[in-house]
Amino acid sequence: MTTLYAFIILLGVLVTIHEFGHFIAARSVGVRVERFSIGVPPRLFTLTSIDNGFLLNIFFFKRLNGRLKWQPIISKVFSYPNRLGSNTEYIIALLPLGGYVKMAGMIDESMDTNLNHDEDEFMSKNLWEKIWILSAGVLMNTLLAIIIFSLLGYYNGIPETKDEPTVFEIQKNMPAEKAGIRPGDRILEIDTKPIDSWESLTKVIHAQPNTRLNFKIQRGSEKLDLVIKTSEYAVPIKNTIDTIGIIGIAPEVYFKDISISDAFVLGIERTISSFGLIVYSLRMLGSGAASISDLGGPIMIAQLAGQTAEAGLTPFLTFMALLSVNLAFLNILPIPGLDGGHIFLHLIEGIIRKPLALKTRIMIQQVGMALLFMLMATVILQDITRLFN
Repeated sequence: MTTLYAFIILLGVLVTIHEFGHFIAARSVGVRVERFSIGVPPRLFTLTSIDNGFLLNIFFFKRLNGRLKWQPIISKVFSYPNRLGSNTEYIIALLPLGGYVKMAGMIDESMDTNLNHDEDEFMSKNLWEKIWILSAGVLMNTLLAIIIFSLLGYYNGIPETKDEPTVFEIQKNMPAEKAGIRPGDRILEIDTKPIDSWESLTKVIHAQPNTRLNFKIQRGSEKLDLVIKTSEYAVPIKNTIDTIGIIGIAPEVYFKDISISDAFVLGIERTISSFGLIVYSLRMLGSGAASISDLGGPIMIAQLAGQTAEAGLTPFLTFMALLSVNLAFLNILPIPGLDGGHIFLHLIEGIIRKPLALKTRIMIQQVGMALLFMLMATVILQDITRLFN
């Protein structure tokens, strides 16, 4: 159940933050928001802003004319006299796999072509107001990542490694454990080469995957000679995959306290580096160093959410920040159906100084949605294949 709860919390936070960005941006420039939904239908709860109060509806199956239908089973009005309602319907839906903001006068995935060109409609706003609304979700996801990374940096501090060749931690079922290395052992030599720092230790081991190495170990007052065959580990280096040697040991790591301002700078740096990692991964896909089978979808996200939640709050929040960056990057791509695709179309209209034909916009939207569904089907298939393998 941990995996399910972690997945719901993870997606719930990321989607809510993203859609809230669109919502506040639209309201800030006077665009009427008709619907703010977290999750995908069917609806569970709706709260509609009406004059003099709010209207709450709770949905479930109800028998109507001899048939069960999903409809409101409870309706209640909360009265706030003299309140001016916006008629926005706030929705919490059954499936926590997405969300959306429905703005008046916007041609989006719903293919709503009911445009009156009123002042409070999206299409009546100027180019920069449209771009502000469309990019706000990406900006909010990026801001969320910065805040999470900053808070984690301030709470945990900056990790520093003791640059001594002393083993602090042993990884299970790895060559070091099998050879008998213990925490506290100090590595003096590898193949007669003197080792005086953790950096020199890793340099020698990484350079020799699947190789037998002679270790001289200091354990208390005695010195031991051990032969350890390194294992191999694939790492990305310069748009390709390289193989390095490892034996499964780790140095002592301590955390140095930092100020709030330094933590904020650290949050920005880690967010930028996360974007860089995505670009790097795409380059690897393009060069063939990585394949489409390395992509993950909802099942992999759920698995990682459960694993990081079980590992602790810091790993879970770190994963949330990384996924928030991924969501921001994906949405800003100029693909029809995504925020970036909408921005791209409006930029084209700005360049040619006239709106695209309604049929053209709808056709582009349909092609974009078809591509997105194909991508989703591919990654879900990879998820399922990975799950059974």
